[in-house]
Amino acid sequence: MGSVQIVTTVLAAAITAVAVWLAVRAVLKMVAVIRLGQPAPERFTDKGTRARTMLVETAGHTRMLRWGVVGAAHWFVMVGFIVLSLLVLEAYFEVVSPTGGLPLIGGLAVYGLVTEVIAVLGTVGIGVLIAIRVRNRPTRPGGRSRFTGSTMWQGYFVEAVVLAVLVMGFVIRGFKVATDHFEYPVWATPVSHAVGALLPAWPAGVSVAALIKIAISMTWLIVIALNVTMGVAWHRFLAFFNIFFKREPARPAGSGLGPLRPMTSQGKPLDFEEADPEKDQFGVAQVEQFTWKGLLDFSTCTECGRCQSQCPAWNTGKPLSPKLLVLSLRDHAYAKAPYLLAGGGKDLTGEEKATAAQLAHLDVLTLAEADKPLIGDAEAGGVIDPDVLWSCTTCGACVEQCPVDIEHVDHIVDMRRYQVLIESSFPSEAGVMLRNLENKGNPWGAPQNTREDWTKGLGFEVPRVGEVDDFEYLFWVGCAGAFEDRAKKTTRAVATLLNEAGVSFAILGEGETCSGDPARRIGNEFVFQMLAQQNVETLNEAFEGREQAKRKIVATCPHCFNTLGNEYGQLGGEFEVVHHTQLLAHLVSTGRLTPVQPVDGGVTYHDPCYLGRHNRVFAAPREVLGSALNGGGRAGTDLIEMPRNSERSFCCGAGGARMWMEEKIGKRINVDRVEEAMSTGARTVAVGCPFCSTMLNDGVNGKGAGEQVEVVDVASVLLRSVKPDTAPGEKETAPTAG
Repeated sequence: MGSVQIVTTVLAAAITAVAVWLAVRAVLKMVAVIRLGQPAPERFTDKGTRARTMLVETAGHTRMLRWGVVGAAHWFVMVGFIVLSLLVLEAYFEVVSPTGGLPLIGGLAVYGLVTEVIAVLGTVGIGVLIAIRVRNRPTRPGGRSRFTGSTMWQGYFVEAVVLAVLVMGFVIRGFKVATDHFEYPVWATPVSHAVGALLPAWPAGVSVAALIKIAISMTWLIVIALNVTMGVAWHRFLAFFNIFFKREPARPAGSGLGPLRPMTSQGKPLDFEEADPEKDQFGVAQVEQFTWKGLLDFSTCTECGRCQSQCPAWNTGKPLSPKLLVLSLRDHAYAKAPYLLAGGGKDLTGEEKATAAQLAHLDVLTLAEADKPLIGDAEAGGVIDPDVLWSCTTCGACVEQCPVDIEHVDHIVDMRRYQVLIESSFPSEAGVMLRNLENKGNPWGAPQNTREDWTKGLGFEVPRVGEVDDFEYLFWVGCAGAFEDRAKKTTRAVATLLNEAGVSFAILGEGETCSGDPARRIGNEFVFQMLAQQNVETLNEAFEGREQAKRKIVATCPHCFNTLGNEYGQLGGEFEVVHHTQLLAHLVSTGRLTPVQPVDGGVTYHDPCYLGRHNRVFAAPREVLGSALNGGGRAGTDLIEMPRNSERSFCCGAGGARMWMEEKIGKRINVDRVEEAMSTGARTVAVGCPFCSTMLNDGVNGKGAGEQVEVVDVASVLLRSVKPDTAPGEKETAPTAG
């Protein structure tokens, strides 16, 4: 070992020791903060499925590859980071000796080839990612960037380090080539040989270059260890755990979509008959009241802004960005952590749990952070502004887009639950809706005895449960389908088509009440459970004696479809629920409904969030519309897709109980969507949801385009094609609810 190698070895050992010590300290701090969260025992079930899902999503990059070039570039960088860590390890041998290398595999030509290829592709990949970051920088002209609000220096720093490490790998190999100490043939490592041809035969160059590579790598480790909230770096470690512990690893729609998490206290579902606000947690009022998985979510955020770029609120000028919300919660959690770890915190009555002695060593900034309300405007110094909290439509675009499976919607609703149930703080106009749900069993406050008015004038009898001995489907009409004039046309169209196809069905009539979706999404879990338990009891009675496979429900409202099928199981109601477009698609494909009259003028389809993104029903509505477009044997007429469709469909603005709240900030979401629909040139905008129908109709009328564009349900489009001369479900005006 020469003098150069002695120096490089000592320096490499010193910087590595410092980096490792700081990294261990950072990891321990991060684990301590995450463990402050509430229990979530359900995250430890079905470990086999969790492991498979984690490996598929990470190694297969299944979520990232949806974005084409950027996904492929990120995959090469990820693989490069993992595999080329061996080259960083190898550098420790090279600082000791210019001819050093990894034992066992170090001299194998296949190892040289694999690492060469990965290094080349990794270099190209990181170059692409840097170019994308620069092109989408927040300060660029031409609108908002998905990186707006991200800590840009951290992103540039991480990418620069990756590039530098990759380049230094070629430099080390190049010096080995130049000094004739390189063990790999030209065919396996052509780039390294090309670099070597440009470098001088400097024997100490290998050790010096290896030291630089180690110094760059350890500097990166030191920087992220000193910045535990640096998600752009830490996500490459935490993502594996966050994906493993996702809520429903087997769910194709992605974790955090479909059903909401039940309201829990100390890891157990809350029973409102026995719950005590002084002993049980009602929603989330303090950051430590999120589950530990929530705190892991916040820590894992990579600040990529995919959620932000798809959020309907953010895209229409609202203050909500799912990314910025998560980052605010993350920063608050870590700033408050010293106070919590010292024993501080408020109990459920608001009393301080720590003694003065326990808090004596804390600085004033930490104590100030601890006093911040979780929800509050600028004057109150809140972490999350109320306008941010109430802008969410729970459309799930953020969850669907997130490459590391953060569950934004669950966290937002948990904060809403506390605001509604304990603080009684929510948009005032939603109060009427909640009172109507409690007193009338529907959001519009319509009399219960008018629930069956939509059946008048149909020309055939609509059977009620209890009046018929048997039926194949229970037709869940829903509140909109029973009381709202536009939705009643859809209800009539579906009933007409089912009758035409010979499907035996029955309705609950006055025995039906609201599914509870608006109450649950606004945060009123008490009203939701009250309505849901009533419905579960009614449905179980209606299906009494039937096996699971024959407890079939068809619903026209995706919100009811999602609630009955995904959430009633939490309360003892297990049913097989289909959306009406799924049933209609089946009836058409089996020849029980035959379209004869093609629909003219062009048709585009708007994917409802709770049908498409939340429950992955994309094909069925398109199959129905395709059959109607090509009715009577006409071929070659295709559905006109909007630019944002299927998984990336843009919300109508009604979800999350926003249907009953005024949209006072920014551009109206429904207008944005209507403009996109109109840009297709289609005369018919087909929908599969009564909320979407209302919102898009209002948007069309607001644009003064009612004569040019019609918003109509998929069922009504099909009815016009199957029965063009009568179409009672669409042409007749149903009586208006009193």
